[in-house]
Amino acid sequence: MPIKYRMNVLAELKAAGYNTNRLRKEKLLSEGTIQSIREGKIINAANLAKLCKLLKSQPGDILEYEEEQEEEAGQDI
Repeated sequence: MPIKYRMNVLAELKAAGYNTNRLRKEKLLSEGTIQSIREGKIINAANLAKLCKLLKSQPGDILEYEEEQEEEAGQDI
């Protein structure tokens, strides 16, 4: 996937005072969303907006586009 996290989101949340227990207890993010972040999977726009609010950041601070390398020369995408 060409969209990747620019930072360790869970570490940044923890530094901002939001450990995973607090995120779940206060229903800020679901367990599934936390697990997706942990696995490097991209979350939906609503959860990205929550991250931006919690981290006082912009989507571009959290995500980045990285062009994928072609596996074989001449392969069409």
